Amino acid sequence: MTTILPTLSANPVLICVVLLCLVLLRSWVRARDRHLPPGPKRLPIIGNVLQVPLERQELTFAEWGNRFGDVVYARLFHKHVIILNSVHAARELLEKRGAIYSDRPRFVMYAELIKAFHPNLVLMKYGDAWRQQRKWFQATLLTRTALNSFQPVQRREMVRFLSELIRTPKDFASHIKRYTAGVLFEISYGHTVTSDDDEFVVKADEAFTGIVEAGGAGSTLVDFAPILQYIPAWMLGAGFKRQALEIRRSAFEAMNVPFMRVKDEMARGAAKPSYVSKLLEETSTGPTSAEDEIGIRAGASVMYQAGIDTTATAITSFVLAMTLFPDIYRKAQEEMDAVVGRSWLPTYTDRPSLPYLESVLKETFRWAAPAPLGVPHQVADDDEYRGYYIPGRSMIIANIWGMTRDPEMFPAPEVFDPERFRKTPADTEDIPDPSTFIFGFGRRVCPGRMLADSSFWLIAANLVATMDIGRERNEAGQEVIPVPEFIPGAVRHPKPFLCSIKPRHSKVSQLLSQASSETK
Repeated sequence: MTTILPTLSANPVLICVVLLCLVLLRSWVRARDRHLPPGPKRLPIIGNVLQVPLERQELTFAEWGNRFGDVVYARLFHKHVIILNSVHAARELLEKRGAIYSDRPRFVMYAELIKAFHPNLVLMKYGDAWRQQRKWFQATLLTRTALNSFQPVQRREMVRFLSELIRTPKDFASHIKRYTAGVLFEISYGHTVTSDDDEFVVKADEAFTGIVEAGGAGSTLVDFAPILQYIPAWMLGAGFKRQALEIRRSAFEAMNVPFMRVKDEMARGAAKPSYVSKLLEETSTGPTSAEDEIGIRAGASVMYQAGIDTTATAITSFVLAMTLFPDIYRKAQEEMDAVVGRSWLPTYTDRPSLPYLESVLKETFRWAAPAPLGVPHQVADDDEYRGYYIPGRSMIIANIWGMTRDPEMFPAPEVFDPERFRKTPADTEDIPDPSTFIFGFGRRVCPGRMLADSSFWLIAANLVATMDIGRERNEAGQEVIPVPEFIPGAVRHPKPFLCSIKPRHSKVSQLLSQASSETK
């Protein structure tokens, strides 16, 4: 004993390791005799850490679901993890038991080291501060009045998108990104994006690229072994700390610069209506606390960051699918011609009359779910489900990608088949509507889902109405068929691909010119 204690006192890292082992042992002793859900065999201390890949975890979780069922237990170091592979289980727990399943785990990398857009509505713990942020989002994003007020902005940016697409069709991916950026910056800050190198867009992209490269929330080693955050940044293996400091700087700039621009415009009486200006005006009638101002600033940035990537990914996936499945695209065009004709551009009032297009968009959401694992929940207290013990403070992961590949819900899941939703158009237990679960579950569902859905529909409908999307041809005149591959990450982007996009008929330019004059 006399030789061990001096060694420990002289070695803080060893002390941390010993304490971690004791915590893990205590956790194991408490849980070993409880009836946990089935799952892969665990190793002492580290649990299933070595079985979870660094990327494409959704594939591993889905494979576990095939072996053990739709509710799977794993342990990553001391952290209990419950993986839900079915829509039914996710709704049973995350929605029907939302009172205890709406918290978030501790995101050390994002919330404590990077402090990404803090306080971040998406990552915040469930409580009063979260409720305040959510209230602001609901008032500005979820009311019918708010959604209707966004339509002129969405239509203006849609017309710009199509006009740019005619000029440089090979740059369709960057045009899609600019469309989503234009809509979201206008709504968040009242700022009109006029070019791809817009100052605010460049700053936001730099920050978001760093965050994506750092890994999804709750997916880094330090999230499961928080003690690692205390190692010095200069040490071998502490690259994540240096990365976090760099991202924190760019994230703060992306959040602060456009916010201060709005405050300056408000002081001069020149601010356009936006999320930021509206909330600052409302809070100015009473005492505006520094905490409220920080929350508004963060909320606007989160609105942009959370919306641009998922919406752009959905639109790009639609273009990829229509390139791969031209018969489906032609059928959507036939419906469009029959309902809308070729003398004007489709608007939101046409949406109920275009059921086949609606089915195509649902199938796009299913076939290429933008966020394969969503953002993990955390259960507040011990719970029981189907006779299984769910330990309190367990991380709850909804494997959204796995749900979209459930053959019981979606027969032949790898086949792109809009007809599956034509047979059962409503959301049912047998065939759930993907748009009801790809944005998350329960009280932590994405508050911008209706805006994202409407932006996606408007672009898709007007592409169908005005453009022919097809396969590119190589120098030998042969069709180049894209391979449907996706870049792994928290958001699942299609890999770059070639396609042919050109106006359907001679009236397209005239229609866009007329629409442009109407939206100015």
